[in-house]
Amino acid sequence: MLTENERVLSSSSMDESVLDEKTRVEQYDSQSWESLKTNPLYEDLVEFKDVFPETVPCELPKDKGIRHEVEIKPGLKYCVMKQWPLPREQVLAIDKFFADRLAAGHVRESTSPHSSPTLCVRKATGGWRIVHAFNKLNAATVPAQTPIPRKDVIIDGMSKSTIFSSMDLMDGFYQNPYAGTGHTVYRS
Repeated sequence: MLTENERVLSSSSMDESVLDEKTRVEQYDSQSWESLKTNPLYEDLVEFKDVFPETVPCELPKDKGIRHEVEIKPGLKYCVMKQWPLPREQVLAIDKFFADRLAAGHVRESTSPHSSPTLCVRKATGGWRIVHAFNKLNAATVPAQTPIPRKDVIIDGMSKSTIFSSMDLMDGFYQNPYAGTGHTVYRS
């Protein structure tokens, strides 16, 4: 039997009734190339359209000699969290996601002793967002010497700025080369 916490984590965190179909479509359309035509930077965006792919690239980016590393605290061997039961629909979505990433070369068969649960969260557009519960692994990780600044510090630093930008890497976790032994495993 699932605990309340597991039940919450194994289902969509968004109630379907929160956003109706019309609102979801409007949100999705507001992010389209067509909606950007009135933007003063539209011509520049079109010139560099290849930087903003519609789908996840079928290959890893060119190796530039930089690889992401995660350092585990001394004395810890590995982090294992059991996968909790998921609805069949989510299992199929996760299996398809990893089959696509495997075909693209973003993931490989793992021999890692680490294991973190994987779950799905419903996107506003109706699809599934794949989420890994790295709580235990994060707790066992040596913190970065130069951590990401706090949100309030960033906002204060932007106080007199006039141009802001944000970039979302589509499935960015799987597009960054990783050094050493893998720390994540998905078990279906």
